[in-house]
Amino acid sequence: MDIRYITDQLSVSPQITVEDVATIAAKGFRSILCNRPDGEAADQPVFEEIEAAAQKLGIEARYVPITSGMVRDLDVAEFGRVYQDAPKPVLAYCRTGTRSATLWSFHESNLRPMAEILAATGAVGYDMNGVARRIANGGKTPTDKGDAFFDVVIVGGGAGGIAVAASLKSRDSDLDIAVIDPADIHYYQPGWTMVGGGIFDSQSTARTMGSLIPKGVHWLKSAVAAFEPDNDAVILDGCRVVKYGRLVVCPGLKLDWGKVEGLEETLGRNGVTSNYRYDLAPYTWKLVQQMQKGRALFTQPPVPIKCAGAPQKAMYLSGDAWFRRGVLKDIDIQFMNAGGVIFGVKDYVPALERYIEKYDASLNFFHNLIALDGPGKMARFEIARPGEDVETIEVGFDMIHVCPPQTAPDFIRVSPLADAAGWVDVDQATLRHETYDNIWSLGDVMNAPNAKTAAAARKQAPVVADNIVADIAGRSAVAQYDGYGSCPLTVERGKIVLAEFGYGGALKPSFPPFLIDGTQPSRAAWLLKERLLPPIYWKAMLRGKEWLAKPEKIKVTGN
Repeated sequence: MDIRYITDQLSVSPQITVEDVATIAAKGFRSILCNRPDGEAADQPVFEEIEAAAQKLGIEARYVPITSGMVRDLDVAEFGRVYQDAPKPVLAYCRTGTRSATLWSFHESNLRPMAEILAATGAVGYDMNGVARRIANGGKTPTDKGDAFFDVVIVGGGAGGIAVAASLKSRDSDLDIAVIDPADIHYYQPGWTMVGGGIFDSQSTARTMGSLIPKGVHWLKSAVAAFEPDNDAVILDGCRVVKYGRLVVCPGLKLDWGKVEGLEETLGRNGVTSNYRYDLAPYTWKLVQQMQKGRALFTQPPVPIKCAGAPQKAMYLSGDAWFRRGVLKDIDIQFMNAGGVIFGVKDYVPALERYIEKYDASLNFFHNLIALDGPGKMARFEIARPGEDVETIEVGFDMIHVCPPQTAPDFIRVSPLADAAGWVDVDQATLRHETYDNIWSLGDVMNAPNAKTAAAARKQAPVVADNIVADIAGRSAVAQYDGYGSCPLTVERGKIVLAEFGYGGALKPSFPPFLIDGTQPSRAAWLLKERLLPPIYWKAMLRGKEWLAKPEKIKVTGN
């Protein structure tokens, strides 16, 4: 644990775990105050788990969630009310502790000198000078001057962010680049399906963020509060301001667990699991191993979602495990899909349908999960078939694998960078922002009509890097993205249908058919997924080595 003592009444900490609560109690804390919304990250315990552990030890636990980087006056007032009433001393936490320190600083600004606040927070590693400037500026963070300036600022240290930083450095080592991301750990999320299928160990999908930041690139371990593109500025947690020459926006998307009533309270127990969370993928495999008979539900929400094939991958690998154990005949597999097709590119559907038949799985289209009763083992679905009245049904389960609804992150949706649906608005070929010429975006957060996969980010990063370097040199865009995405559909242990396609569903195979025919299940595609793609990700994509990802050049035609 990393407890930072600001005063004798309040300490702050990065994210705590259920196991940490006993240590917190032993150190004499009487209250825990959570300032982090549930579902903000894939490795985050929900507040109810922390609260239950605290109650067992006689500690009060309060929930005052603050969206990352967005501390409003109302939030400060609510924090103050809860903090004043809470038994002291209090431990407040969020992802890094910055939100909690910021709330306390604003709350205390009417009670003690700002110099005292800055000294107390600065002594434990939190720079609140931005808070002081916001207060002095009448509650609005000034962005005419910055705390730092970089040639290129990259928001997000996921697959797209690290890859584009490495690609930029490989093209121009003199560029001054900063990556902004508060996370300590970087995850290889495509591996979680394999964890849930008992093939990968979860630890193999995680690396420390610091070990992956390219040499010479600055890592700003903070969350973004807002964008001020007219002033070429990004506002961070703690009201700090970073200025940029060019900006790349790739923070991924938000898993909206709270959109399904009752889901957060029962995740990880009562047979409710999801491969979309690092700590739950092993629970998926545990449930699969334990299940001998009953009903297993696999859900898919409305698109867009990251890796739209992942919900059915979980179904196939589970069905295969039950088939191999000889218990499949006693298990009722139901695929509950909010959409109307099993897969959006028709060339791959016949092979998938053969496996659906093999596992005797029932396909239920236009079924959207809206509520869960974990202890009662009951799921509620809204059925919205085209041209028919909407109806609601309840379906019992012994196991349910949930793919959560997904949206753009809150700080993106409310920003000037977003389109009407909340996604970053880009040109789908150059990935440059449609309004702001010095901003680009890639990965899950932007609005190009491609599949949201790590393979897509692998192709997009070199395009963005090429075009930024060209722009710095005063030239027009030189590279274009063709919509490539890849979805290795794990139809059984040892075989994969390797779906590769671009804009409009055009097939984009990386290999000749005699090596891998992507429309058919193959052992070669499985070996690619199991043995080759992880090292390609860690050792190539994140290091600027663009294997199988050379950008397509824009053809210049004469008059």
